Amino acid sequence: MSRKRPPSPPPEIEGFEYVSIIGSGGFSDVFLYQQRRPRRRVAVKVLLHEWTNEGQREAFEAEADLMATLSTHPSIVTMYEADVAADGRPYLAMEFCSRPNLGARYRSERLSVPDVLRIAVQVAGAVETSHRAGILHRDIKPANILVTEYGHPALTDFGISSTLDDAGLAEGMSIPWSPPESFAEPPRTSVATDVWGLAATTYSLLASRTPFEVPGGPNSSADLVARIESAPLQPTGRNDVPAALERVLGTAMAKNPEARYPTALAFARALQAVQTDLSFAVTPIDLLDDRGQVRDDDGGAPEPADEDEVGTRLREVVSVDPRGPAQAAGGLATA
Repeated sequence: MSRKRPPSPPPEIEGFEYVSIIGSGGFSDVFLYQQRRPRRRVAVKVLLHEWTNEGQREAFEAEADLMATLSTHPSIVTMYEADVAADGRPYLAMEFCSRPNLGARYRSERLSVPDVLRIAVQVAGAVETSHRAGILHRDIKPANILVTEYGHPALTDFGISSTLDDAGLAEGMSIPWSPPESFAEPPRTSVATDVWGLAATTYSLLASRTPFEVPGGPNSSADLVARIESAPLQPTGRNDVPAALERVLGTAMAKNPEARYPTALAFARALQAVQTDLSFAVTPIDLLDDRGQVRDDDGGAPEPADEDEVGTRLREVVSVDPRGPAQAAGGLATA
C-alpha cells in the first residue's frame, strides 16, 4: 500500500476496539481491530473522507457485495460485515491474515517450486470461481494475495473488479502484472487479463522479480510497458524450474489474449500437470458445482470445461484433479 500520506484517524465502530494501522492506499486505510463479540481480530478497510461522495460510496458498497458473494471460497478473504462508521465513513470488516502478504515476500524470500505451484493452483481456483460468478478481479498481483495463519493463500482487494458484462477500461491495474491489452487505446480487460495476472504473479514468486523487470536495468513504468507490449518473456532464471513450467507461464502470458489459456481453470490444470510430472502432491482446485453434485473421478485425462453450461448459483465444493474430468463444468456467468 502507498506510504505517501499519513493514515486517517481510525473511526469509532460499535462492537470493535482499534488496535493498530495495517496499511494505507489511495482511497482507503486498513486498520486492525479487535471485535468484541465474537472476540476475534479483524481487518477493517475504511474509505477516506475525501472519497465519500456518492459514486465512491456506491463502488465501495459494490466491493462489499462482491466480497460477500465470493468470500466463502477458501482462497478468497472472508468478509464479515459492511456498514458506516460513526464519522460517516463506510467500512468493510474482513478476515485478518496475520502473515506477510506475498508482495512483501517474493523479493526477499526464495519460495520453493512446490509451494509456488500450490499457491498458484489454489488462487486460480478462486479466480475461476470469481469468473463463474461473472466477476473479473483485474488486479491480481502478489500484494493482493494474503496468507492466513494456517499458511493458506487468500485473494483480496476486489476494489477495481468488474462484471464480465461491464468489462472495459483497465483503470487502476498494476503495471508490472498487467497484459498488453491494458495499455491499448482503449484499454480492455477480460478473462484473459486475469489469466495473465495469475501467470505474472506465479512468475514473480519464482523469479523474485516482476516478469519484465531487468535486474540492474531501467525499470520505469514506461520501460515496463514497452517490454510488456513487445519483448519476449524471459525464463525465470531458476535451475529448479522445469521447462514445462516455463512453457505454461509463456502460454498464459502470450501477447495475444486469444493465445492464452481460455480460463483460469485451464491454467490451473496445466500447473497440476507440472506437479504430476515432477511427482509433487497434486493440489486440488476448489470450485463450486452449480448442479449441487460432488463426484470423484479418477480415470483418464482432464476434459475441458463445457463453456455452454452457464451457471450462476454456487453450491457445493468440488476438487478438480488432473486424473479425472472436472465436475464443476460451467460457463462464465454473463448475466
